[in-house]
Amino acid sequence: MKTRVLVVDDHAHAREAICEILAMDDQFEVIGVVKSGQEAIEFTEQWMPDLILMDIQMPGMDGLAATQRIKLSFPYVKIVMITVSDDMFHLLEALKRGAQGYLLKNLAPSTWIEYLRSIVNEEAPLSRELAFEILKDVSLSTKREAAEGLTQREQEILGQVANGLTNKEIGETLNISEHTVKNHLKNILQKLQVQNRVQLTRYALEQGLVAGKGSGLKGEKGREETD
Repeated sequence: MKTRVLVVDDHAHAREAICEILAMDDQFEVIGVVKSGQEAIEFTEQWMPDLILMDIQMPGMDGLAATQRIKLSFPYVKIVMITVSDDMFHLLEALKRGAQGYLLKNLAPSTWIEYLRSIVNEEAPLSRELAFEILKDVSLSTKREAAEGLTQREQEILGQVANGLTNKEIGETLNISEHTVKNHLKNILQKLQVQNRVQLTRYALEQGLVAGKGSGLKGEKGREETD
């Protein structure tokens, strides 16, 4: 099934370039291009895209305000912020307002495609640096007792998510299949009552469940995938 995409940017050349990148992968279908946050809201209300690529800085209603409005009314929509710089303030604001991730405009097209695929599949890792900034900036209200309801395997996977690993990398590290990792993550999200990988990473950091890569979270050889 194709991912229906809305492109939001106030510069015509940027819109064209983004559409050209998305045309490289049959999974993505651009169903609209608009040039302002207000137009993005109106388009979403009418056409309900699956994914929105949202420029941050636009005249009138900027991408941050539009993201917050859209996520309040349409929480299912995945929003990726498009920016020319990795300004931490803007990235934090975007995530707090509901965005699933961000892309720099100067990244290679192949990097865009790989990252957007991971967003659609809910596998996009969050960088450790950004995760720690989120932890310092906001506090997640989930109670500590919730972590005690996780199995040992689930706590291992949670720690690997916070370390920035993708589902495939987690599977390789713990010697289980990628499919098994996805099922564990669904259970973890439900148990902790969080909505996405960003909140999950922040929770893991708060609970002290983070360990450096390769620091003892390796799965035991021969462990069954049903762990």
